[in-house]
This record gives sequence, C-alpha cells and structure tokens, in this order.
Amino acid sequence: MKTVIIIGAGVGGIATAARLAQKGYDVTVLEKNDRPGGRASLIQEQGYTFDTGPSLFLMPETYAATYTDLGERMEDHLDLARIDPTYRVHFHDGSSIELTGDLLHMREQLEAIEPGSFEAYARFVAEGYRHYTLSIDRFVGRNFYNLLEFFSPANLPMMFQLKALQKHYADVSGYFQSPRLRAALSFQNMYLGLSPFDAPATFTLLQYTELAEGVWYPRGGMYSIVTSLTGIAEGLGVRFQYNTPVTRIDVDGQRATGVTLEGGEQLKADLVIANADLPWVYANLLPDDGTAAKLDRKKFTSATFMFYWGLKGERTDKLMHHNVFLSDDRYRESFHQIFDEHLLPAEPSFYIHAPVRTVPSFAPADGDALMVLVPTGHMDEAHAERQDWPALQQRARRDVLKRLARLGLDDIEERIVFESTFTPPDYLRIWNLAKGAAFGLSHNFSQIGYLRPHNRHARYGNLYFVGASTHPGTGVPIVLLSARLTTERILKEQ
Repeated sequence: MKTVIIIGAGVGGIATAARLAQKGYDVTVLEKNDRPGGRASLIQEQGYTFDTGPSLFLMPETYAATYTDLGERMEDHLDLARIDPTYRVHFHDGSSIELTGDLLHMREQLEAIEPGSFEAYARFVAEGYRHYTLSIDRFVGRNFYNLLEFFSPANLPMMFQLKALQKHYADVSGYFQSPRLRAALSFQNMYLGLSPFDAPATFTLLQYTELAEGVWYPRGGMYSIVTSLTGIAEGLGVRFQYNTPVTRIDVDGQRATGVTLEGGEQLKADLVIANADLPWVYANLLPDDGTAAKLDRKKFTSATFMFYWGLKGERTDKLMHHNVFLSDDRYRESFHQIFDEHLLPAEPSFYIHAPVRTVPSFAPADGDALMVLVPTGHMDEAHAERQDWPALQQRARRDVLKRLARLGLDDIEERIVFESTFTPPDYLRIWNLAKGAAFGLSHNFSQIGYLRPHNRHARYGNLYFVGASTHPGTGVPIVLLSARLTTERILKEQ
C-alpha cells in the first residue's frame, strides 16, 4: 500500500484524500489549523454562526459527482435550499434589481431599465450555457499533459467559441446598453476574485449557472460540505492531523521523500500532495529553483476585507440572503484601483451574506448574522506605504455602514454585539495565501488550462498539487474538479 501525505485540509485536499483512500492508498492529511476546510471555515460565537469562506452553492452536479464517485449520495449529506431570487443588486442611485430564475419577473425588471433588453438577456444566458457545457466537457474538466494538447487543432476553435480572448465586460456590453445592466451581469467575476474588465468572456457561464441551474445553500451552512467530506474520508481510512504545520517538503534527486514538521519531525511518504496555496508552497516549502519568483510575477486575484457581525434586534427584510452593493459610475475605476493599484477603491462595492433568512438557527431568535465582503487589492510590497491595513479596514467598515444607512439601515453599528474581521495579512497568516489574495492566482488567458501552474511538479515526479492556484482554478466546485483531475493523474502515472 503506497503512502500519501497531503499538506492542507482544504476542500481539495479532503476530496483528493478520500479519492485516493478509496483506491487503496494509505493517506495522511496534515493541517496547520485546528479544523479542516481551509478558507471554507466557520465562526460560532454567542449563538451566531458564520461561514468564513464560500457562501454560494453553485454547480450542484459537480458536488453530486464527487459524492457519487465516493460511493455516496449528495442528498444523504446535504439538505439544499434553492435561493431565489438569487440576490438583490443595489445600484448607487438607490435603484435595484433582483436576479431570479423567474423569467416573467426578470422581463419586467429588465424592460423597465432598458426597453428591449429581455430578448438580449435570453441570448446572453444561452451563450453562458454554451460556454458552460463546452468548458466542463473539454476544458475545465480534463488534464492537459503538454502544450500541443492544449493548442491542438481540436481545441483552438473551442477557444474562440468560448471567447477566451475577449473580455467579459466587453462581451456583456455587446448585449446591453444600460451601465446598470452591464454591471449587474458582470460583477459575478468577483466570486473568483477577478475583474470583469480582465476576465475572459468565457465567464458568462457564471450567469448561466446562477440563473438556470440555480444558487443553493445547505441548511447546515457551507461548512456542512467540509464536515461531510471529512467524515467520508475518515470512513475510507484517511487520517487527519490538525495543528500540524509543515515547514519543508523533503526531496532527494527527482523525488519527494516526505515532509518535515514545525517541530523537526520528518514523515516519509511515497507521494506528497500540496493542497496549500501553490505559490506559497514553491516559496516556502521547496528548494529555490526560480519558480517561486516566476509565480510571484503572475497575476493574483483580489484580497478582501471580511466583517462578521452578530446583531441584536429584529431582522430586516431590506436584506435578502445574498445582497450586492455596486459602486457609482466609477465602476471601471474601482476595479482599476483593486487590480492595478492594489488598493481599496474610493467607493467600494461589497457583498452581504445574510443566511438567517434561510437558516434561522444561525442567530438567536432576536438577532441577525451578517457576513460582509469588501474586495480590495492584494498585498504588494511596491505599494506597502499605501497599504495601511488597519486604516483601510476602518474605512471599508465606515463605507459599508454609510451605504446601509442610505438603505434605511442606519442602526446597524449600534446593534453589533459580536464582530470579527479578516484582512489580507490575516489570509496570509492563517491560510498561507500568497499576497493575502483570497482566491489564489488569477484566471486571465495566460493562466488557464495548460498555461496555469500544473498539478504535478516538473522535477519531482511524485509531488502533486490540488487547489485553487493549479489547474483548473478557484471556487469550491472547480476545486472539487481539481481533486478529481489530480487523482486521475496520480493513478495514471504512479
């Protein structure tokens, strides 16, 4: 029985561990923190419950496929509620739109904003469907073992069909004239920490998955995904060791031989898989061969300020389960400030997750639980003098409260009885995310498919990677695909 050490108990590490254990491997997962999940973690304080990571359950068939591959039924582990309308988008002028799978309601709203836009919307969603099916079948859901496979005669036409060289915002603008609709149907790139002005138009697939397949939420919270997959893995024989930081991947010649722990203990293994953030692994756990510096020059996703507020008092109907607040007519400028200047925008857009509307037990009967996500630039030494994180955190907090007051929620601050916050340096310190970038490496054209960091090390043939910064990319359902692809590669090569 071959032994495997997996560094990191994120969703990708857990799923890979379960898949390999099912195939007869002896798997140990080493996690630096005190619980599994990585960024997909949990806060439970004073009767309030918060997901600290993902809050939208998209692409349910990808989750279902993972459970099926492990001999389980997703329905036996997750009680899913469909969230519809998916969210309410608030514009700077006080108007709003509810994005929903109800076509009649969508038609009324779209036509009120831009007459004639519903027909364009139908074509837009149809394009998203084409991008989604093509991507999953032939691009995202497969390994590329060499450059010729990626740029093969069969693949090249597909890249044009996916509009991989066109920007998402430009593509949306081809369908809609209204700046509000362009913003409401392009901001979804921020789920992946991307700018719609830089992300490939391929990502119209996000709008399709939301509006056609639906946005869902487990009644046990997103962390119930982590606990169920961890339980399945343990049932298959996987061992999890928590509070166990790894300080080095040990190598000899062309092979990884195991790992060294923080206390100096060395553990041997036939295979090593890194689920920790890939750029951080190259910079901190492996001998310097120049790769870390190359990765450091790549594009990274945004960072975020996270606020977790436990509120006392009556729950407001002015907030839905998912809520998006977009900045003013400087929408493009706000993304420039995040992704080019690596700063907090002058007027930030933000997202609020209010799960108590679906799971009342996430707050006391006389309270509410809000998670606020404010995108900001990642850590950058070149802009260090302008990245005063405590000051920027306070400004982000003030801006959110001011915007909520305009909605009529002017008593939020005085109702806060519990508060916790994460900043970009916290993402680096707690989860070893390079530059504090909350979603890992970016997904511009030069960082997708075979051009993205590979899921096996070029020199050490038994060292593999799984997670957001390797192929195919970030987001929980995509990371579950990463676990399947890494496992398939191991079974093929080892």
